[in-house]
Amino acid sequence: MKSANCIKIEQVKNPCLSQSKSYLKIIGILYLLENTNTLTIADVIEIIIKNNYIFNNITIVSRPRVIKVSPKLDIAIIWLDI
Repeated sequence: MKSANCIKIEQVKNPCLSQSKSYLKIIGILYLLENTNTLTIADVIEIIIKNNYIFNNITIVSRPRVIKVSPKLDIAIIWLDI
């Protein structure tokens, strides 16, 4: 690690503040979409989020992850990196 005195300004390309990373966890979502046999997948979640006004000012960093809670339950947990 260099001290601040040893850093040459030409070596610093784009100075910026570090960005914080957050996630959103949505629980209680049905794993099978209602009245269908379609699984809740990342593509479906992305479409729902883009069409919902609650998420207008939120940027999704990566694809949503859908995890089934239990083999016996029809409930999923969705993780979104924002």
